[in-house]
Amino acid sequence: MGKIIDNKWFLLIIIAVTWGSSFILIKKSLLVFSPFQIGAFRVAISGILLALIGLPALRKMPSKTLFWIALTGFFGNFIPMYLFPIAQTRVSSALAGILDSLVPVFVLVFGFFLFGIKSKWLQILGALIGFVGAGILMYFSETTSEESKLGYALLVVLATACYAVAALIIKAKLQHIPSMKLSGAVFTIWMVPSLLILIFSGFFSDFQPNTETWEALGYLSILTILGTTIAIILYYKLIQNTSPVFASTVTYLLPLVAVVWGLLDGEKFSLWYVIGGLLILWGIYLIREKKKI
Repeated sequence: MGKIIDNKWFLLIIIAVTWGSSFILIKKSLLVFSPFQIGAFRVAISGILLALIGLPALRKMPSKTLFWIALTGFFGNFIPMYLFPIAQTRVSSALAGILDSLVPVFVLVFGFFLFGIKSKWLQILGALIGFVGAGILMYFSETTSEESKLGYALLVVLATACYAVAALIIKAKLQHIPSMKLSGAVFTIWMVPSLLILIFSGFFSDFQPNTETWEALGYLSILTILGTTIAIILYYKLIQNTSPVFASTVTYLLPLVAVVWGLLDGEKFSLWYVIGGLLILWGIYLIREKKKI
């Protein structure tokens, strides 16, 4: 079992399925809860679940490491949790999943300018091909509508940039910390501000115990446990086992999962889905790291 969990392709697929399903779960949760309630719930509950691991880990860390832990959590676990549901008040779940495929591009750009990480030309080409595939899906998917405002779509782009910064920090500064301890520490730090946001957002005071609310809470709970807590642990492990560039290619698979959920939710199928999807898979093939002989 340990060998399977350490397999980078197994981790990539599991993370892609869980995160790719997050967008439809956010959409269902938004029927009852506000974007700030969704974001705060995800971080706060994840922090509570991982506090037994996070608190002991934080106490043993030097102040310099704590700084990088907090910064990683801010960019990778705090800000994006609010940006996505805010964006999805006007942007479809499928479109949000498609735009999330921009992460590898930001990893390559920020890796070069902020950390001096050089990439092979094939990796750059793979990132661009994957981005073209996502662009084709976005342009021809018929997921846009009059309510899909550019400003809200750019919030998703901003979230992907945040993910890229977090991935680079983990690889450059937090490589020595096991993924479980890293995840626990990150969520424990940002648990308190998220709990405060959850309280002041009216989550508890305005809670209506009816069928619609309980159903939305069920979607939100699945989103939190599988799409946040467990997926983040596996994602950090993938970054540490490979590289930020390879780990970020998980976002090339997200559009495929997001579009499938969109189809099941009533969206139309197009040949462009196949073309865009194949380009995305080709991009993953080129961007992957090859073993040195």
